[in-house]
Amino acid sequence: MSDRIGFIGLGVMGKPMARNLLNRGFSLVVHNRSRAAVDELASLGATPASSPAEVAREARVILTMVPDSPDVAAVLEGTDGVFSALQPGSLIVDHSTIAPAVARRLAARAKSLGASMLDAPVSGGEVGAINASLSIMMGGEAADVERARPILEAMGNPERIIHIGASGAGQLCKVCNQMVIGGTLAAVSEAFALARKANVDASRVRAALLGGFASSRVLEAHGERILQSNYRPGFRTRLFAKDLRIAADTLSEHETPAPVAAAVQQLVAAMMASGKGDVDYSALATVLFDLAGLEDS
Repeated sequence: MSDRIGFIGLGVMGKPMARNLLNRGFSLVVHNRSRAAVDELASLGATPASSPAEVAREARVILTMVPDSPDVAAVLEGTDGVFSALQPGSLIVDHSTIAPAVARRLAARAKSLGASMLDAPVSGGEVGAINASLSIMMGGEAADVERARPILEAMGNPERIIHIGASGAGQLCKVCNQMVIGGTLAAVSEAFALARKANVDASRVRAALLGGFASSRVLEAHGERILQSNYRPGFRTRLFAKDLRIAADTLSEHETPAPVAAAVQQLVAAMMASGKGDVDYSALATVLFDLAGLEDS
């Protein structure tokens, strides 16, 4: 394909997303704070860039995937940032999970420079990134969504690439996503704790629940992780804690009570306080097991 795509941020999620673009024939220029991931993708055909500004000079569509709102702001607005070299008519697609208000501000700045920006956070974790099966929720102009769609379909499930609304709506949807995941994960963990306290096989409880209305991807994927005590990070607890802070701020901004989300945020805070920031967030179950007087299975 002739148009070169820029990709900035080659972490746990970004690197497999970029690799999938290469596998689909896109010409790619890449940048990352650490060099190893850049070199790995360069060996597969990507062109390395020394800065976000260099990416902007080489590509008209620029994808970003970094941890938090300040990181996106630094990539775009910082010294040698994307905005310093942005070509008119360019499109920025931010796959990071950041505050909706920040997404709106950055989109307005991009527009003032003659470019466009979509907030397009993803869901599906490392497995979804590797398998190109991510759900992608987007905020921005419909024409920009359609421009980006062929690129997004190389990384996500076409049926789950959804235009939510105006700038910031994609990030608002991601807030809702994280609230639902957190509440479900806590409920699954409580159910497993009860089964274990009652000397009932939690794996059989999970198998039965998967056949009814209690079934969910959280019960399927994270339930299995919990039963196996497999907390190798697919999505680190510290990033989930960041997402819940964004949720709390967004709920406050819109004067929306969310007592369940608040309780989950406290459970995740307990994980952080106990030094579990770098394990998978499904380890939230260990907090509830500890409260129930259980050792991790």
